[in-house]
Parts: sequence; C-alpha cells; structure tokens
Amino acid sequence: MINKTAHIPVLLEETINALSVKNEKFYIDATFGLGGYTRAILERKNCKVLGVDRDPDVTPAAEAIKVDFKNRFYFQNARFSQIEQLLEPSRIKKVAGIVFDLGVSSPQIDQGHRGFSFKLNGPLDMRMSKEGPTAEEFINKVEEKTLANIIFELGDEVFSRRIARNIITERAVNTITKTGQLASIIRTAVPSSKYKIDPATKTFQAIRIYLNDEISELERGLIAAERILQPNGILAVVSFHSIEDRIIKNFFLKCSQNKNLSRHVPDIPSKNHSLKILTKKPILPSASEIKYNTRSRSAKLRVAERTAFPSQFGDAA
Repeated sequence: MINKTAHIPVLLEETINALSVKNEKFYIDATFGLGGYTRAILERKNCKVLGVDRDPDVTPAAEAIKVDFKNRFYFQNARFSQIEQLLEPSRIKKVAGIVFDLGVSSPQIDQGHRGFSFKLNGPLDMRMSKEGPTAEEFINKVEEKTLANIIFELGDEVFSRRIARNIITERAVNTITKTGQLASIIRTAVPSSKYKIDPATKTFQAIRIYLNDEISELERGLIAAERILQPNGILAVVSFHSIEDRIIKNFFLKCSQNKNLSRHVPDIPSKNHSLKILTKKPILPSASEIKYNTRSRSAKLRVAERTAFPSQFGDAA
C-alpha cells in the first residue's frame, strides 16, 4: 500500500521557488508520482495544476489531491511526452510552468513487486506502466552484444560485456525471473572493490531506461514543454544521472543558442532564442537534504525561462 503523505520530492523548495508560482496561472507536474510537487504548487498560490503520470498505480494519490483542491487539480494517466495533446480538450493553450522529476519514483523502487529494486526481491518487471515487454521477457531473449551495448550506453557500466556474458550464461541454465536473481548474477561479474555503490545499480538503471524508452520520452517531453510554455514561463527539470542531465543541458543550450556558460563572460542573447537559461550550473541538494534522503545525492535541477520568440520546433496551436 502506498503511503500518500510521507514522500517529499527531491529539491522541492528549490524547484517551487524556481517556478515562481503565481495566482490564476496554470502549471503542469509532468511526473506526478505521489504528487509532492503538485501539492506544493497548489499550496503556494491560487493556481491550477495538471498532473501527468504514466503509472496507473499513482491514481489514489491523485484522487487524494483532488479531494483537497477540487477543480484546481486535474490528472491524466499518460506519458509526459503527450502533455501538449492533453491540453487540447481544454481552453488552455499555454502554461506558466512545467516541472519534470525524472527517473524511477519512490513508490516504484520501494515496492518489490514492481521489479525495479535490486534490494527487494520480486518479479522482473521494471515497467513504469503496464505496457510493453517486462524485464524478464527482455533479459531472457536479448542478444549478448545488444545487452552489453545497452548496459554500457545507458548505465555507463565499464564491466558491461562481462555482465552481459554472465547473464547469457546463467539464462541458458535457468530462466531469470526475479530481481534478486538478476542482481546476484551481476554482482558475481563485477569486483565489489571497484564500486562504492551496489554493483547491480548501473545495470538495473540501463535496463529500466531501455524498457521504458526514457531517453526518447525525455527528448519529446522537453520539446512539448518548450512549445506550450507562455512567455516568461518556467521549465524546471530534476535529473538523477549524467545521461539525463546531458540531454537537458544540451536542450537548454540549443534553445538558448548560447554556447557559452562561463560565469566570466556575460550572456549575449541570440536572435530568436526560445529559452533563457536561469541555472548556469545545476542546483544541487543541500547536505541536510542528502542526510535526510540519500536518494537525493545525485539529483540536479536545471531551470530555463521561455522567451517571447516562437518555438524552435513549431509553435503549439
């Protein structure tokens, strides 16, 4: 059972401050989860929020917020790359702010039956929704070279080939069906002395990102956000690993057309730039937050402001 009140999102205060929430404005929480950002936005000002999440298991949390805030809150069980289409039935064309909190959510990682955790044994699932192949189906069919490449590219795992070989060898004897089983196979392939974290961390991350198409989803979501933000609207994105952060940083650079992020050189606004970068360096969690919530240690918040220039990807209708 999900505890709908205990979860506090990473970098919550920093994110809400960055959004500069205003009365009578419309905001999107593109990764609703347990609704921590949504609730904080709604409590800050008399505004409205659309919560979006592809995970149907978050519906009870959405219903709880609906009870508290009634017609100021709306929820859609959908991918965040669809946020532009989700606005179409309403009269809302542009929004004042959008927040993304990327990666796996606390409820997903804390419940063994979801198959995301290498610490809690459960079925190998790893799907953020109920769609597509499970991790079990993928692991027991994928070719060794393809698996090694996925682990290397999406997990930054230097032992990717060794891990892939161990997985292929083991599945020839026993079908891999549990998270604990997969984690043990990975750990035997990697010298524990080489890691400060659990050796299974990066491989689980890579498989999860691949199965849920997280990279393409992020790229499409950022484009949709840029298209539907109103002038002076805020885009705030919290990421947890270098691949996500690199995509966000490069997207902000492309839309700002500002190749220089040096603090020693003043910004020179480029013609027709659709975003203005507000964080030359990402905002990181404080030492006290990391102590309170160890999962926040790798979090980075990047923020950009929409300009009045047209979208670089074709403006929203």
